[in-house]
Amino acid sequence: MQEVIETDYEVFASDGDRAIGAVRAIAPGGRRELVIYFENAGEFSVPPEAVKAVYGQKVILDCEKLEPRLREAIGHAHDAERPLPDGSG
Repeated sequence: MQEVIETDYEVFASDGDRAIGAVRAIAPGGRRELVIYFENAGEFSVPPEAVKAVYGQKVILDCEKLEPRLREAIGHAHDAERPLPDGSG
């Protein structure tokens, strides 16, 4: 049985990766669409079929089932954490 998704669960692009966001809301009713805040990109709606696994308060996404704009944003989730080219950051 798959764990129920709740707000504030961390979101990952793959198992063992760093978190790329967090669940902010779950749409009511039968749709069960997720609203996820992605680092450096903001909030996006994610369809339930894009969720690969849920366990240990983690949501693992199937990135192939996400819209291209969101896949691009995920690729830049940790850009702000990269050191500056001159080594000062």
